[in-house]
Amino acid sequence: MKNIKVLGTGCANCKRTLALIEDTAKAKGVEVELEKVEEIGAIMGYGVMSTPGVVIDGKVVHAGGVPDRKTVEGWLG
Repeated sequence: MKNIKVLGTGCANCKRTLALIEDTAKAKGVEVELEKVEEIGAIMGYGVMSTPGVVIDGKVVHAGGVPDRKTVEGWLG
């Protein structure tokens, strides 16, 4: 199971990114542990300066803007 964190303070793009990852995982039948990180200190701890950011298994894979569905599918394998 992949641990996925969406980094962001609650903006619309952050919420869309969270929903997109959740929907894509369900569609692919992939089980994920999805977490929302909203604290600025924690977000900056990952070195992410523009949100939303996506961290998979401890590695930052995306920052700034909503990723497209194909990208998310690639992350989920």
